[in-house]
Amino acid sequence: MIEHPIPPIYNKKSKILILGSFPSVKSREEGFFYGHPQNRFWKVTSAVVGEAAPQTVPEKKKFLLRNHIALWDVIGSCDITGSSDSSIRNVTANDLSVILDNADIKQIYVNGKTAYKYYVKYSEEKTGRPAICLPSTSPANAAWSVERLTDAWSCIKKEIK
Repeated sequence: MIEHPIPPIYNKKSKILILGSFPSVKSREEGFFYGHPQNRFWKVTSAVVGEAAPQTVPEKKKFLLRNHIALWDVIGSCDITGSSDSSIRNVTANDLSVILDNADIKQIYVNGKTAYKYYVKYSEEKTGRPAICLPSTSPANAAWSVERLTDAWSCIKKEIK
């Protein structure tokens, strides 16, 4: 059983919550979300808001808060082999009320179908809020180019600006 090692990023001004499934090995090593250099999360979200992609963990935190984005994962602990979403077993969900009770979240988004599946299964009933599933920024989702991802993710702009 692996416990989620990264605390959520949010503040009172956060307008959207983006949820992944569970941090990759690389993210767990780095101690921050989307730490794998091939993951396109930072490239895509920064393109959507018209900023340069943040590089360091402190830059990434500032980027999220400046753009009213809360970030966490659906899963709080699970059994997982490496970074393989398909290997996830014995899920315990994160308590999203930590964010939802303390930020003005207008919309919940999930990064990919795996996060969506676990959100619907473990969190949607508790939050009473549906999530919008965005295409995964993972390098495993190779069918989607950065340009296509940026177009699909541009819907987040309406809540954060």
